[in-house]
Amino acid sequence: MIPLEDFYKKPAIINVKLSPDGKHIAYLAPFARQLNLFVMPVSSHEKTRITSIEDRDISDYVWANNDRLIYLKDRDGDENTRLYAIGSDGSKAVDMTPEETVKCGIVDVLDKDDNHILVQMNLRNREIFDVYRLQVYTGELQLTAENPGNVSSWVTDHDGHLLLATTTDGVNTGILHRKTETDQWRNIATYNFKEVASPLFFTFDNQSIYVASNVGRDKSAIFSFELETGKETELIFQHPEVDVGRLLFSKKRKVITGVAFTIAKLQYRFFDERERLQQFIDGKLPGYINSVTSMNRDETCCTVYSGSDRTRGSYYFCDISSMALTKMFDLSPWLRENDMAEMTPIAYPARDGLTIHGYLTLPGDREPASLPLVVHPHGGPWHRDVWGFDPTVQFLANRGFAVLQMNFRGSTGYGRAFMKASFKQWGLSMQDDITDGVQYLIDQGIANPQKIAIYGGSYGGYATLAGIVKTPGFYACAIDGFGVSNLFSFLETIPPYWKPYLEMMYEMVGHPEKDKQLFTENSPALNADKIKTPLMIVQGKNDPRVKKSESDQMVEALRSRGVSVEYLVKEDEGHGFRNEENMFDFYRAVEAFLMKHIPVQP
Repeated sequence: MIPLEDFYKKPAIINVKLSPDGKHIAYLAPFARQLNLFVMPVSSHEKTRITSIEDRDISDYVWANNDRLIYLKDRDGDENTRLYAIGSDGSKAVDMTPEETVKCGIVDVLDKDDNHILVQMNLRNREIFDVYRLQVYTGELQLTAENPGNVSSWVTDHDGHLLLATTTDGVNTGILHRKTETDQWRNIATYNFKEVASPLFFTFDNQSIYVASNVGRDKSAIFSFELETGKETELIFQHPEVDVGRLLFSKKRKVITGVAFTIAKLQYRFFDERERLQQFIDGKLPGYINSVTSMNRDETCCTVYSGSDRTRGSYYFCDISSMALTKMFDLSPWLRENDMAEMTPIAYPARDGLTIHGYLTLPGDREPASLPLVVHPHGGPWHRDVWGFDPTVQFLANRGFAVLQMNFRGSTGYGRAFMKASFKQWGLSMQDDITDGVQYLIDQGIANPQKIAIYGGSYGGYATLAGIVKTPGFYACAIDGFGVSNLFSFLETIPPYWKPYLEMMYEMVGHPEKDKQLFTENSPALNADKIKTPLMIVQGKNDPRVKKSESDQMVEALRSRGVSVEYLVKEDEGHGFRNEENMFDFYRAVEAFLMKHIPVQP
């Protein structure tokens, strides 16, 4: 049995990126049990740690130029990410965030301006984000675009000019365009949020854009889009089974090179000579999903991530000029690939005939018959599970449990009709999709019907609670991680920068007044009298998405009836746990809880 800590300690290396000139590599690695920033010359492999943060992981970073990096970090999980700048040698560190409680993000690294990047902040109004040109050495901010109140995202052209924006009023989305940064914005297209063309990036003459669009179709496809008319023009790529929303390109050669999309696994389709590089990498690393993660500006070298369902993976350095591939780092060298379980894509019919896709992971040392099963619905819910390494899935399989993940209706990537089938179905057909997956495995003889557990986080936490309300005898135990328990209070306490999406939430989840009966019947905290299943609840005190009050009221509703519920709260966490010691505590409790209620037979 592999030690629990081996699954949940931080990766040795993660998020590797080349400097613009390709001479250095930056990455995140643990120091004082938090992910810090390191820099290493490609030629010597002599690493230098340039940050010494001890309270919270760095969440992301970019190279602003060859000797300056910008990174993001929040405080105790509050998701108000702050901006910091530091030299590649660790010198000249500056906090670039002007006020407390401001949330920052990076809009664009300006390839043609090494002294500035574009960032967004909700400095002026906590509900919306304006764009600023940030001086990366001094922190000086220059307002580039003031948000009129409805802009949700920004797009620059290939010269770094901020000329495109998308808007939302919660239900309708639009595309704004301006010819120069001094011109007024002009609305060029308006859509209902269910049917929309989403900008990807500008064409290389900066006269048009590429979009991922499901307008007049079920599955999103890639089109070119004329800015003057606000209309799609040429179809670039479509797939009959899944949405396509990722278009690849070469900045140096100024061409689009291919697309990426996920069916059961990540796949590529290339349009030009970029295919030769992928074929070379795949030939060197057969049997893995291989992705180019960064390139230098001259496109003479790149970093490559290679992974699978049974390994957290490795990073490689590829010299494109000489077609040479060199291994740099393993993410978790302490976990042996041969000791991990296989994740198998599956599909099953929901009770109304809709096909549900998912993944089944079986413990490798047991016959696939009458196994204790952990059902693990994903969060979002407008998200999806994918094939790849998942530490929780591998931990559970290592302990002898089968694990079922499913992309219930509403999961992304399967088209507009599949998404719309989830509207106002929290606790209803979305929940049935989960139940039907469990029943499918019972009918196949794989799962022991007396030993079924359900465990999820965020929406998956809601699905856990809804499952033991709606089908109280179906699960032997349940684990809810920071899950919604009351649909009324959930919508009342969303973060301020989610407010523009509230009307959309009303249509997708429901309206607290117009759908009062729906909310009442499908809020687990209001139906706690139906719960008979042993339950564990886990919560981060600083969660801005699903407030601690959601878990508090669930616990109170059960304890007031004399029902025992285990409740684990961490003071320094938000929406999901990040700190190692908290992860260890949580999964020790999970293991003990599962072994008590659905024990694995020796």
